Amino acid sequence: MQLAGAGIVLLTVREITRGQITAAAGRGAERVRHNLIDTYRRGGIGATQAAVTRLIRARGPQLVLLLVDRDGRFLAGNVADWPPTVIAGGEPQTIEIFRIDRELSERMRVVATRLPNGARMLTGHVIESELRFARAMEEAMLLAMALALIFAGMAGVFAARMIERRLGRTVATADAVAAGDLSRRVPLRGGSDAFESLALAVNAMLDRIAALVGELKVATDGLAHDLRAPLTRLRATLERALAAAPDEAGRAMILRAMDEGERLLAMLDTALRITRAEAGLGREAFGDMDVAVMLADLADMFGPLAEDRGMSVTTRADGPIMIHANREMLGQALANLVDNALKYGAGEVTLSAEATPREVAIAVADHGPGIPPEAREDALKRFGRLDTARQEGGAGLGLSLVAAVAHLHGGRLTLGDNAPGLTATMTLLR
Repeated sequence: MQLAGAGIVLLTVREITRGQITAAAGRGAERVRHNLIDTYRRGGIGATQAAVTRLIRARGPQLVLLLVDRDGRFLAGNVADWPPTVIAGGEPQTIEIFRIDRELSERMRVVATRLPNGARMLTGHVIESELRFARAMEEAMLLAMALALIFAGMAGVFAARMIERRLGRTVATADAVAAGDLSRRVPLRGGSDAFESLALAVNAMLDRIAALVGELKVATDGLAHDLRAPLTRLRATLERALAAAPDEAGRAMILRAMDEGERLLAMLDTALRITRAEAGLGREAFGDMDVAVMLADLADMFGPLAEDRGMSVTTRADGPIMIHANREMLGQALANLVDNALKYGAGEVTLSAEATPREVAIAVADHGPGIPPEAREDALKRFGRLDTARQEGGAGLGLSLVAAVAHLHGGRLTLGDNAPGLTATMTLLR
C-alpha cells in the first residue's frame, strides 16, 4: 500500500512538473507570436522577417522562430525546414527537431500561425534543459524511494527479528509448560518495556497455574485416600457379613454388594487417573521404554482371555520402538483398549506400532461392530457409553482415560473404521 502511494505521488509530481514546463513555454511562444503578428500588420512580411532575425539575436538560444513563404521557402529563423507534423493554426504542441547550427535534436513547445498572405510562422521555446532537469528530479525521487524501501525493509526485518527474539523466550516457556514442565518461567531482563511486562504477566499466570495444579494433586490424593479407606472398611464388613449370612440368598446379595463396591473403587481410581493425567501430573515418571516390548507383553497377558472368548491377540511392530513415556500410565491405557476390543470386538485383535522421527502411532484394531462415526465423539467423553456397551460391565471411563494419557504425552486418541471393526490409535510424541 505504501509503495503504491509513493508511486502515485511520484506520477502526480511528474505530470505537474511537465505540465508547468510546457505551460510556461507555451505562454512565452504565444507572446512572441502576438508581437510578430502586430509587426506584420504594421509593416508586412518584410518587417516580420527583420523582426524574426532581430529576436533571434536578442532573445538568446532558447527561442525558436521560423518564417516561411506560402510555398514553404525559408525566409528567416533558426529552424531550417518547416516541421511536417506541425499544422499552422493548430494547438500548441511539443516536438523534437534540429535547429540551425545544432548537432542534436531538441524538444520544444511551439505554436504555428498562418499569415494573411499565406506565409507561415513558427514560434516556440526550447524546453530540453527543463525536461532534463525534471527527468533528473524524477530519477532522484525514484532513487530516494528505492533507498527508503530498502531501509524500511531492513528496519522491518530488524524489528521482526527483535520481536521474534524477545517473544521467543515466552514461546519457549509456553511450549515447555505445555509439555509438562510447570517449573519453567520466562527469563527476565530487568527492563520496563512491553515485552518485560508480558513476561511478568505470563510468569504470574504460570505461578498461579502451578499452585492450582499442586492443590489439585493434594486434593485428588486426599480424596483417593479418604474414599479408599471407607470403601475398604465396607468391603471388610461385607466379607464378615458374608461369613455370617444364614442362607444362600443372603450370601448372593452380599456378593453383589461386594462387586458393586469393587466397581465403585475402580471407577474412583480411573476418574482420579484421568484428572491427574489431564492436569499434567505423571510427567515426572517419564522414562525411555520400548513400545514393541510392551505390546508383546500385553499380547501375552490378554492371550488366554482372548482364547476363552474365541478370539486371538497378535502384534505387528518392528522393534525396538523407543519412546519417552510414563510406562505405568501408557500400559494402563493400552490395556483398556485391548480390554475394550475383547469385550465389544470379534475375531483377531491386532496391536501395532509405527514410528516416525517425531511420533509413534500405537493402534488396537478389532473386527467387531465398531463405533459409528457420529457416536465416536460421545464415546470419548467421561461416562460416555454406547447402547451396545451397556450389556457389559464398566463405567464408560476407559476411552476417556486413554485420551487423557495420550494428551499427557503430547498426543491424541483417534477412533477409526477397521472395515469391519474399530481401530483406536494413540499418536504420541517421542
